[in-house]
This record gives sequence, C-alpha cells and structure tokens, in this order.
Amino acid sequence: MAPLPRPHRPQTWTMDIGERIRRLFWLKAIGTTVFTWLFFIGYFHLLRNPAYPVAVMPLTALDHLIPFQPYALGAYLSLWFYVGIAPGLQLSFRELVVYGLWIGALCLTGLGLFYFWPTQIPPLAMDVSGYAGFAMLQGVDAAGNACPSMHVAVAIFTAIRLDHVLREARTPSYLRFANWIWFAAIAWSTLAVKQHVVLDALAGALLGMAFALPSLRWRPEGRSQVSTLVGADIIGHH
Repeated sequence: MAPLPRPHRPQTWTMDIGERIRRLFWLKAIGTTVFTWLFFIGYFHLLRNPAYPVAVMPLTALDHLIPFQPYALGAYLSLWFYVGIAPGLQLSFRELVVYGLWIGALCLTGLGLFYFWPTQIPPLAMDVSGYAGFAMLQGVDAAGNACPSMHVAVAIFTAIRLDHVLREARTPSYLRFANWIWFAAIAWSTLAVKQHVVLDALAGALLGMAFALPSLRWRPEGRSQVSTLVGADIIGHH
C-alpha cells in the first residue's frame, strides 16, 4: 500500500505563525469581539444587580505589602489584547470552535460563581481617581465580582493555550518566555492597581487552570499531532 502523504507544514516558525494568523482572520477578530461583549453584558449585570448579599474579601499579609502602583494599569488593560492572541492562532475552524467552547465554559462558570457568591474587595484607603485612567476604571469596573479574578482566570487560560501553540509552531524559546512574562504582568497588575486581592488572584488562577489543562487533552488534533500520527502510519505500512 502506498504511503500516505505527510500534511503540509511550513518550513519555518514564522511561516507557521503567519499561516495561523491569516486563516479565518475576520471570523476570529469578529468572533472574539462579540464573545467579549457578551461576557461583559453578563459581568456588568451581575456587578450592578447582585442576587445575594455581597461578601467582602479578606486581606492577607501580602495584600498589605503590595503598594498601589498606578503604572501597572497598562498591563491590567492589556488583557483585552492578550486574550485575542491564542484564538487568533488556532489553525482550523474546528480548533477555533472548540477553543471557544472551553473558554466559554470558563467564563460561564465564573459568572455562575458571581451569581451565587457575590464578592467585593474592601474599600480602598486612598482615593485613586486622580490618577490617569482610574476614574474611568472605577466607574466601569467597580469593586464587585472580585473572587475569583476573571482577569487572572482568562489570562492563565490564554497563557497555557498560547504556550501550546508556540511549542507546536516550533517558535524560539524567548517567545514562550515572553508569553509567561506577559501573563505574570497581568496577574500582578490586578493586585497592584487594587482591583483584586491575593485570594481573588489565586482563585482565578485555579479556575483558569481547571479549564485550560483539560482543554489541551480534549481538543481537535493539531498540526504536530497529525504529523506524528501520519508518520507512525507510514512506518507501520513499511
């Protein structure tokens, strides 16, 4: 029996990443935007209309040690660009849909937790509205919906899935390192701009990993998996 042809694989990692970006570009861009707005509709509804009494999250010793750092606002806001990178690099329509289902389940779980257990951070001991951007942030994203931190949950989900894509595309190790630095900056910023406390961030990280790690196992076969399977089939026929 004639050997099966190997699936096409770009010769370089830049060609691989370029192909991933081009495929279904507008569907990815529009889909990510619509998904984000739908999440915010639910998020802000629960923020302004809690169904149950709101619990105040306790401060830890680490919270008292972390000063307010207004320059971290840029990293905090960068999440909304960061979360679009991993879905933007999915290779096929099926991979994109399954990715959306996993992160959709994560967000619905977070909203469910906010519904049944609304929380907020303690009142700030200082007025931060005088700093650039913070008046708008406090007006839009109040102190509620604190635990788990969906900022951290979605960021670590993105970091894990993006790391997998970068490994599959055989990118240089510095890009994978930069990915984790970006995630760390986002996670730190949630504490530094006083939108969350340490327990919120830890709960968010656990929630994000609870969906990200299984999503690596139960997903469509990526390029490297297909190549491995086809290669093994060729060897078996010889």
